[in-house]
Formats: sequence, C-alpha cells, structure tokens
Amino acid sequence: MNALDDVIESFSRLPGVGKKSAARIAHYLLRSDRSLCERIARDISVLHDRIHPCRVCGAYTEDDLCPVCADPGRDQRIICVVEQPQDVQTIEAVREYNGLFHVLGGVIAPLEGIGPDQLRLSELVVRVRTGGVGEVILATNPTIEGDTTALYIQRILKDMEVTVTRLASGLPVGGDLEYADRLTLARSFRGRSSF
Repeated sequence: MNALDDVIESFSRLPGVGKKSAARIAHYLLRSDRSLCERIARDISVLHDRIHPCRVCGAYTEDDLCPVCADPGRDQRIICVVEQPQDVQTIEAVREYNGLFHVLGGVIAPLEGIGPDQLRLSELVVRVRTGGVGEVILATNPTIEGDTTALYIQRILKDMEVTVTRLASGLPVGGDLEYADRLTLARSFRGRSSF
C-alpha cells in the first residue's frame, strides 16, 4: 500500500464516502496546490482541541456557550430536543425556529447497549425544572429508536408543567404517493392538519 492508497482508505472510512468518492477526493488533492492539503490537515488536526460541547445544550462550539445559548434574543421558553449536535445546524439552517436546543447525544438503543443513562436526559429535566420552559419539542428522528426516545422523554416530563410536542412527519414536498413507504404514509394521515 502506498501513500495514495492510505489516503483513499482513510477517506473511505468517513460516513457517506465510498471507495470511488474517496479516490476522487484523493486524486483531486494530489492535483491541487499543496497549500490546500496543508490547510485541510491543519484544520483537521486542531478540531478536537478547539471544538467541544456547549455546557448548556450540548451543541458543538468553540466557546463556553454555543451561539444559540449565548443569544439573549432566543425564546427561552422553548427547548427543541435533538439527537446529535449536527441536528442543531440542520434546524438552524431552516431559520424557522427561535428557541433553544438540547442535544441528547444519541437515542435509546438497547441492542447497541445505549440506555437512558447514557443520554443527556437528566440535564434536560434540570433545564425544564429550573428554566421557565413552557414547551419541549421532540425532534428525534422518525425511527424506532427515535420514537422510543421521544416516548421516554414524554413520560419523564409528564408530571412537569410543560407542553411536550413532536415534530410532524410525513410526505415531502413534491413527493409522489406511489413512492411513499407505508410508515410515512401512515404518519402523514395521523399528522394531517386543516387546509
């Protein structure tokens, strides 16, 4: 194995990058200016030193608080619960939500040995009890594990004075019914709203 093969192998370990894509990236870098490779290597090498979870919500940040938690203009009465830090960026990109976030750090997945104790659930309970929160939006993925986690959170918050909601799920805009799976179609019917 030579250096090029090593780079291709390393890139192919990244999620969503197969051998062909990894080879294209490696060959592109080999053809490009050396400074690009050096910059990418430098940026990657300091990633773990500079980025860490926000002490309040768990999103990625370079500071003590992430930009969302540090923004006094955000609605402090609403917390959107997500599975992973990258979910915060996805929701923020839509620019429709102005509340706070809470990153669980995963979902309840017994087959993988992940139970409620491995998630940031106790921190969520503390935030709801002490923060004047009026609504918790559950934005876990619509999977068995995501639904299980959402149901668990709903149960642990049921005796608190907080409204617990779940993001709607269903058919994508521009999608055809014939291509929708049964679960998505069933969720669409259950989550329908007036027109």
